[in-house]
Amino acid sequence: MKLDIKDICVVSDSTLRDALLQIDRCGTGFLVVVSTGGHLEGVITDGDIRRAVLRGIGLDTPIPEVMNERCFSLPVTATDVEISQAMNDRIAFIPLVDAGRRVVDYAALSRHRKFPVAEPVFHGNELNYVEECIRTGWISSQGRFVTLFERLFADFHGIDHALAVSNCTVALHLALISLGIGEGDEVIVPDFTFGASANAVVHANATPVLVDVDPVTWTMDLEEVKRAISPRTKAIMPVHIYGHACDMGPLMEIAERNGLYIIEDCAESVGGRYRGALLGTFGHAACFSFFGNKTITTGEGGMILFRDSAVMERARMLRDHGMPPNRRYWHAEPGYNYRLTNLQAAVGVAQMERIDQILGQKMAVFDAYQKALAGVSGVTLPSVGEWAEPVCWLYTVLIEPGHLSRDELSQRLLAKGVDSRPVFLPMHEMPAFKNARTVGDYPVTTHLAAHGLSLPSYVHLTTRDIHAITSSISDIISVRTMLMGATD
Repeated sequence: MKLDIKDICVVSDSTLRDALLQIDRCGTGFLVVVSTGGHLEGVITDGDIRRAVLRGIGLDTPIPEVMNERCFSLPVTATDVEISQAMNDRIAFIPLVDAGRRVVDYAALSRHRKFPVAEPVFHGNELNYVEECIRTGWISSQGRFVTLFERLFADFHGIDHALAVSNCTVALHLALISLGIGEGDEVIVPDFTFGASANAVVHANATPVLVDVDPVTWTMDLEEVKRAISPRTKAIMPVHIYGHACDMGPLMEIAERNGLYIIEDCAESVGGRYRGALLGTFGHAACFSFFGNKTITTGEGGMILFRDSAVMERARMLRDHGMPPNRRYWHAEPGYNYRLTNLQAAVGVAQMERIDQILGQKMAVFDAYQKALAGVSGVTLPSVGEWAEPVCWLYTVLIEPGHLSRDELSQRLLAKGVDSRPVFLPMHEMPAFKNARTVGDYPVTTHLAAHGLSLPSYVHLTTRDIHAITSSISDIISVRTMLMGATD
């Protein structure tokens, strides 16, 4: 939502109710009070109105009785340095005026300080290792960093076999076909996930079977999984959504009882644990993403962990155009170019050197959000299963039905410089998966899709940053609640 100066100006003969309505519309939390000629007369914030109401002042009171007449302003010719120096904990926005004291623009922290949803952090050896690739000429899929990245990732998980690939979508596809899953087979996938999970099944010429998710953990509902199993079912693809583990113990029992493969979709969950064990160590294969917004990143990239060495070797051959490693330019099967470059792997190695630090910082972000948002009306915090140690890929809340919708909150946060994202949409509603098999209704997925909102969750968010974000959420909801209470 892009704001113009007129959006945040209110004339001084308006009432507090008028101001509250305008603050609710623009979402900034403040207004500049001007005369009918546009001259600066003061400022008023949502906090000013809230405090006035608590003192018993009615919303039909004229703005001048509550506004701050002694507000700080700067000439519109002020430099960015002058504006930044003037901003502090007490001054979050500044009217910018011309020579006649007419308000022509404004400066605000939301314009100077942005909070993206995700942001990579390269504070280690990333640049040194990439420079080595360029200096030595090993920039494609051959080079020491690819095998080193695979070994570091395998060792971290305590698994013998790791295969680096170009992204997690091809990781899922390669895992499926390497396990022999194809035409006529079915793979059970949660309805609440990114489309890559089901896309990979479709590209393997198998059929996705969509099941609803648990309302507490948002991972696949195990009772629905049992209902979905048919004679054609070949595998189950649990997705550890937003970094929270599926209930893998009972799920593994279901799979073993029915002779099914488990392919873990760990795109969002590197470092997450189930009953102390790292996610990705349970299935016959496990697939990870290193996209730019993930917990560790190579820009684009993926990894597959395998338990079976023969399956691993088949996947390695298919990854490289179907060529056996001991016979160059001989194509045993129609394969793919699913290789990761040495440049990308170099970044991955540097990230793996700091993975414990990164995971600790991510969980500090989660804990800070949990504390700051506790008790905020209309916001349901993510739950954690008693058997789970999540990793905070994205901190995601539910904005429950009430005075303010999820999308309204998101728009108003953007006006305050805070980016956010809606959660994934139900796959059973999408044209791409019209041939998927559905099982029952999907009330949980449908509810999550309508109300879920992901907040900035990158590693270097500070406690102060999280306070600014959560205060914005609380203030926006408070304004709407106060406004609706005044009109009830």
